[in-house]
Amino acid sequence: MTFPISRRDALKATTCGLGYLAFADLCAQQAQADYRSPLAPKSPHHEPKAKNFIFLHMRGGPSHMETFEYKPKLNSMDGQPAKSKKRKLVGTRWNWSQRGESGLWVSDLVKHQAQHADDLCVLSGMHTDIANHTPAMLYLHTGSFAFTRPSMGAWMMYGLGTENQNLPGFISISPPLINGGTKNYGSAFLPAVYQGTAVGDIKTPVKNARIGNIANPRLSANLQRKQLDLVQSLNERVAQQDPADSQIDGVIESYELAFRMQSELPEVMDLSQETQSTLEMYGIGDKKPSDNFGRQCLLARRMVESGVRYVELCDEFWDQHGGLKKGHAARAAATDQGIGALLTDLKQRGLLKDTLVLWGGEFGRTPDTARKDLDGRDHNANGYTMWMAGGGVKGGTQYGATDELGYAAVEGRTHTHDLHATILHLMGLDHTQLTYRYAGRDFRLTDVHGRVIDEVIA
Repeated sequence: MTFPISRRDALKATTCGLGYLAFADLCAQQAQADYRSPLAPKSPHHEPKAKNFIFLHMRGGPSHMETFEYKPKLNSMDGQPAKSKKRKLVGTRWNWSQRGESGLWVSDLVKHQAQHADDLCVLSGMHTDIANHTPAMLYLHTGSFAFTRPSMGAWMMYGLGTENQNLPGFISISPPLINGGTKNYGSAFLPAVYQGTAVGDIKTPVKNARIGNIANPRLSANLQRKQLDLVQSLNERVAQQDPADSQIDGVIESYELAFRMQSELPEVMDLSQETQSTLEMYGIGDKKPSDNFGRQCLLARRMVESGVRYVELCDEFWDQHGGLKKGHAARAAATDQGIGALLTDLKQRGLLKDTLVLWGGEFGRTPDTARKDLDGRDHNANGYTMWMAGGGVKGGTQYGATDELGYAAVEGRTHTHDLHATILHLMGLDHTQLTYRYAGRDFRLTDVHGRVIDEVIA
C-alpha cells in the first residue's frame, strides 16, 4: 500500500500546525493584554480637587427655612398674610444658632450636621426650572426633564472611569422606584457600561439589600470562568455583527464585572467588620430611626474607601405640605446622625479632602401655606438650599441667599446647570468639553448652559 504523503512530509506538516497553534495563542494573549476596559481610569481635563463623589439625596424637597438659611423676618411675621391673600407666612419651628468658628447659621433640626459647620459650603441661591417631583428629580440627576439623558454619574464614569475594576464605579443605594426611577442613574445614549448599579431600592431596608447575580454556589470560580468565556464568545460575535449597538457591550462588561465583584463586593458590604463604636456613631441599631440611612452612610464610606467613584444615597419623604414639624423632624431623626458621622469618619480617615459630598433635594419649599394650622410648606423651585463639603470647596461659607422671606434666590443665584458644572470641575472635568456625539450632534450634561461657581472653590 502506498501513502499519498511520506512520513517525513507528515511530520513537517504537523510541526507547522503546532507552530500555527502557538502563534494563535500568542495573538489571543496579546489581544487580551491590549484590551482596555471602558471603565479604566482616564486622565481628567485638569487637576481635580476631588476623586470621589457622594450625593446625599433628600427626596421631596427639604425646607431651607428649617435647615440652613436663617430667616428672622419670616419668623417675626409668622401667621401674617403672604403675597397671596389666601396664604399665610410660616416661621420656623426650630431654634437657630451660629456654629463653629465660621459662625454659620444652622438650625437645631440638623444638629449633627451643625457640628460640621466649618466644613460646609452652603448654597443658598439654588433655583431650578420646575416644581414637580418627577421632572425636577430628572433635572437634578440628568440636566433635562423633557428628554431621556445620561445621569450625572454616567457622565462621570464616561469622563473619568473608576479606580477599582472589581467594583462598580457608580452605585446608587436605595434608589426610588418612582420619580424617574432607573433614569436617575441610567446611561441613556452613553454606552450602557456607564450606568449605575443599584443596591436595593427605597422600599427595601438596607440591611436586606443585595446586588444579585454575582455568585454561583454550584460552580467553582474556575468553572464559572470557563462558562463565562463561552457565553462571552457568543456575545462578542453578536457585538461584531452590530458595532453601533452599545447595549451588548454593556452586557459583556456587566458579566465581567459581576464575576470580578465576587471577590470584593461582599466584604465591602459586610458592616460586621466595623467596631461597635463606629456602628453607634452612625446610629446603626435595631429599632433606631437612624439605622437605615446610617447603614447607607457607612456603606458610602466603605465604598469610596475601596475605590468607588460615585455613590448616591437616598432618603424619603421630605414632602410636607402638611405635618411639617412632625415630618421634617422624622426625616432629620432618620438622616442627620448618619450624615454627621459620615463627615466625621471621612475626615478622620483623611478621605474628606478627596471626596466631594453634596446634600439636598430636587427643590425647596415655600415660606407660606394655605393651611389654617400653619403646619406645612409647598414646593418651591425659585429658591432653596443645598450644601457641599470636602473635595476642594470653601468650608464654613454661605454662597447666595433668598429674599428676606425665602421666596426666591436673589444673591449668588445657582442654577442646576451651574451646580453640575461646578461638580464636574471639582472632579477634574470641563463641562463644556465632556461631550458625546449622538444623533448627529454633541451632547453634554449641562446642555448649552452652566457656569462654574468659582466663588465656592477653595
